[in-house]
Amino acid sequence: MSSSTTGTGRPFHVYDTTLRDGAQQEGMNLSAADKLLIAPLLDELGVGFIEGGWPGAIPKDTEFFARAAKELDLRHAVLAAFGATRKAGTEAWQDPQVRALLDSEAPVVTLVAKSDLRHAERALRTTGTENLAMIADTVALLAREGRRVVVDAEHFFDGYRHDPAYSLAAVLAAFEAGAEVVALCDTNGGMLPDWVTRIVAEVRAAVGPDGVLGIHAHNDSGCAVANTLAAVEAGCSHVQGTVNGYGERTGNADLLAVVANLELKGGRSLLATDEAGNGGLREMTRIAHAISEITNIAPFARQPYVGASAFAHKAGLHASAIKVDPDLYQHIDPVAVGNDMRMLISEMAGRASIELKGRELGFDLAGQGELLTRVTNRVKDAEANGYTFDAADASFELLLIEEIDGARPGYFTVESWRTIVERAGSRGVPATAEATVKLRAGGERIVSTGEGNGPVNALDEALRQALLRVYPELEAFQLIDFKVRILDAMHGTDAVTRVLIETTDGQTSWSTVGVGPNVIEASWEALTDSAIWGLRNHGVLPR
Repeated sequence: MSSSTTGTGRPFHVYDTTLRDGAQQEGMNLSAADKLLIAPLLDELGVGFIEGGWPGAIPKDTEFFARAAKELDLRHAVLAAFGATRKAGTEAWQDPQVRALLDSEAPVVTLVAKSDLRHAERALRTTGTENLAMIADTVALLAREGRRVVVDAEHFFDGYRHDPAYSLAAVLAAFEAGAEVVALCDTNGGMLPDWVTRIVAEVRAAVGPDGVLGIHAHNDSGCAVANTLAAVEAGCSHVQGTVNGYGERTGNADLLAVVANLELKGGRSLLATDEAGNGGLREMTRIAHAISEITNIAPFARQPYVGASAFAHKAGLHASAIKVDPDLYQHIDPVAVGNDMRMLISEMAGRASIELKGRELGFDLAGQGELLTRVTNRVKDAEANGYTFDAADASFELLLIEEIDGARPGYFTVESWRTIVERAGSRGVPATAEATVKLRAGGERIVSTGEGNGPVNALDEALRQALLRVYPELEAFQLIDFKVRILDAMHGTDAVTRVLIETTDGQTSWSTVGVGPNVIEASWEALTDSAIWGLRNHGVLPR
């Protein structure tokens, strides 16, 4: 299990709850199979604990733990099963939910326990005394059965502000019964860092130096990461959060940002690595994006540390300084978290920006003043007409190649294309879309017809069918994102349209842009650019 030590000698725990707390995000629905794919990625990241779900209460979580025992081989992390304390008026060993936690065979059990007297009385409809007994009885049973117990003190900060003595009594009851960790929860997400600092310091003093306190922050006030860091400084040595900040409402503390801040800015070593020192921070960006693919939630480009825009620079003034020393405008070396610096090409780009972007793409443009001027002017003119290259690196690279070589790679020559959309019958009857593409490639004239869900999809199908005869490498390409923007809406149906397309080969992705008087023409430009860039960057020669 991954852990380091704090200055007090207490072990430092990184506890991931993506598979349980994160899965409560609106629009996310993780199957047991999804969780079995994500868990090894979290283990590769190097966290110490992976909270897998609530066995006994949620059938797919019961399935996950049953399959995990046979299918998962975790090197760094241990699995934690999540559940609740016994019900009021029962014995812990008789409570079926508590028995299900034991049956999960998870080495760690995390119990959600009420630490706000108001919640004990109003939500559980029991007394404060009985609630404390529920905590102590359940922890003691699990500890006797050989489980390591983490107690999530639910609504702790709100409860402490209401009745400090009772909330503290809940924490002490958990420790006295054998809990290894008590995580203080900002369940409603409304705390501010200075409030967290004061409360954690007071609890730390009351608990003494040995009890391991944790922090579990939600992000409703936008302070989840800051609150987590404040809690650590005040005495917590167990941090909980989710990858990419997933979670209900506004989410949980983004565990990636928390760990990166504590490691890179706080000097702590939290994540496990393999024998060669690989993993941990340097794999953070890749793992964050891989998990995004499984959850089917698009990565947030402006996410700290791992977002595509985290180290992207646009302004021309900045570019001149970055050319001298990138650290002048970056708070860390992006390589430390597996990310990379990117130069964004836009109407604000100067020659320095173009030179740096060229270097990023593998072109040495140093000393080529005339070429840099041509490219800079062309970019400015194109963006004035509606193009955007800061989100379409592939299209910019093709523009650069065209200026360097005098032409784009000649994989194919388009003769003509057309689309037809036909609806038979009344509203509600699906329309059919058909496209025909005529082009020359591989020394022959090819005519291809495609059908699809709308004219753009039909065009994509027709283009792919035509080119696959000559370039079978296109079989691996797949369109994964399609964005349309109307640039001058005041012109109504006569407005200029911009289309951004993202394509993948299963290993990497690239983006292209098209602009036209309608969505179909703009899409055609972006589609053809995508095919050309993909073929060139896979080392395919024109045929």
